[in-house]
Amino acid sequence: MSKAHDERLYSMAIGITQWTDHMTLQWTKIWRLGKYTVKLGALACAQGFFFNSSLDKRQFFILPGDAWFPDKVEIKSPENDIYTFPIYCWISDSETHRFREGKALRIFDESHPLGQYAREQELSQRTVDYDWDLYAPGVAYSIKADGPSETEQFGGTDDAEILGRSCMVTENFFPDYVQQHWKEDDFFAYQYLNGPHPTLIRRCKTLPGNFPVTDDMVFIPNGSNLSNELKRGNIYLCDYKHLDGLQANTIQGIQQYLMAPLVLFHKRPDDKLMPIAIQLKQTPAEDNPIFLPTDSTYDWLTAKIFVRSADFTEHQLNAHLLRTHLLAEVFAVSLLRNLPMVHPLYKLLVPHTRYTLQINEQARDTLIGPKGSFTLFAASGGESVTKILARSQSSITYRSLCIPDDIADRDMQDIPNFYYRDDGLQMWNIIFVQGMIQYYYKSDDEIQRDSELQTYIGDIFEHGFLSQPQSGIPQSFTTVSELIKFATMVMFTSSSQHAAVNNGQFDYGGWMPNTPLTLQRPPPTKKGTTSEATMLQTLPVINVTVQGMAVVWLLSRQSSDFVPLGHYPEDHFTEEIPRQLQKDYKAELDKLSTTINNRNKTLEIPYTYLDPKNVENSVAI
Repeated sequence: MSKAHDERLYSMAIGITQWTDHMTLQWTKIWRLGKYTVKLGALACAQGFFFNSSLDKRQFFILPGDAWFPDKVEIKSPENDIYTFPIYCWISDSETHRFREGKALRIFDESHPLGQYAREQELSQRTVDYDWDLYAPGVAYSIKADGPSETEQFGGTDDAEILGRSCMVTENFFPDYVQQHWKEDDFFAYQYLNGPHPTLIRRCKTLPGNFPVTDDMVFIPNGSNLSNELKRGNIYLCDYKHLDGLQANTIQGIQQYLMAPLVLFHKRPDDKLMPIAIQLKQTPAEDNPIFLPTDSTYDWLTAKIFVRSADFTEHQLNAHLLRTHLLAEVFAVSLLRNLPMVHPLYKLLVPHTRYTLQINEQARDTLIGPKGSFTLFAASGGESVTKILARSQSSITYRSLCIPDDIADRDMQDIPNFYYRDDGLQMWNIIFVQGMIQYYYKSDDEIQRDSELQTYIGDIFEHGFLSQPQSGIPQSFTTVSELIKFATMVMFTSSSQHAAVNNGQFDYGGWMPNTPLTLQRPPPTKKGTTSEATMLQTLPVINVTVQGMAVVWLLSRQSSDFVPLGHYPEDHFTEEIPRQLQKDYKAELDKLSTTINNRNKTLEIPYTYLDPKNVENSVAI
């Protein structure tokens, strides 16, 4: 076994190998581990060199069955060279499972028929294990499964472990701050920059035709007016049009109400963002007044409550569920179906799939299923969920998933105190995809020759974005730069973006009046008809409130097996340069964490959601 490393082909098999006709046993070690017999051996192929180790898991008949989750196997060759075989998946049967040595190989690197065969066999089984399922018409596809009990096959952990995950509970008095300040206009506006839903607000240069706010309606300080501030770029808009015309839920026999507001904000000379006008329905009408800060206290506060309730729905179903959870699931399923473990992109992206398939199956069962908390207790529960998801799906563009493009398209580059933007852009820029991709792909031609890569992106385009060219999602990769951008987006969506829209849910929703999951009285149709009593009657009843608080508390807690961004407990890469790139990436994240912490010391409300230490590697909660 003295030929150069790149002339060898390596593989590792668990179970009884099917390649015995081509191989001769070189050496073997056998010992007992618990109730199993473990056999490790090196096999040399008659044609050239093929390095193979077999792990023969033989169960004793007197003991019950058990599954294994091996991390990796390391083998020392007769020349004392160490070869590492990453596994990192559940082995629960007695079938043959083949695993390759850790060096990443593209499909056109496979010069030996056995390597090509191993690749084909792995993906053939994967397409069976990870099949697509239509969740709802007009919505991204999901993993095909018969419920959470089937999640063990997805790898990473089994269902019992997922359900038993504990949360790390730390003292957090942020809801107390919200309770004290939720009625204030500047805090209301601040949430659209740095709360859990910072992706809706955009600069407004021209008022929408269905939002007829005039100069004489709103007060602009320092002698300016609305028309001038529009021209100066100081006006911002939130539009909840995806919620228009939907039938709200009926909860415990009581009809609920869900509005589709438009909200106008003004950036004042002191850099504070303030709400200046609210219209609660999309169509202007006499019974749909435009509420203003100069209206009575409860008229204005009630209007803001209806906006915050609409924001709960828009945030949970679009920004959170669809654009992080469901898209991360699409990226994971396509990765597992189309790229073998030995592929460099698989090794790069698989850490960002941890728990995602399992947690989404549970969400479809316990949150948005027929008896789920969201279905039973949220204003948009029931049939409206899939309608909102389909509307939101049609609005997804590739640019909206890439934070530099999204910030530019929303014209939010220069608004002050926008910490989601500041931290998010830094996170995007230090993601180490470029160095990793360029290490494995030296030219555009190599990208085009990688048929597995093309199948991977084609599957995402079809099942994640429903073959809609207007989304801008690539249908194929033709250049190295295209792959770099797409892989960066996948990593950012599955880690940082999810953290940005997930981690602050209890901070802002723990005080229910600030983010009601439903409202049980219709909005005022005329000014001067509200009071503290009508406001309290509008808010949800106690048991509904408790359900909502419990859900947002659970969703925003850090689990005890939390893996922060940049930490790689699984060694998928074994080559020196990729491993060094991972170390450099972690060092950059540590620097960013220090920068964010120093900035936060100067803020009344620290923005912590994109501190790398608080960002999980995957959509795992």
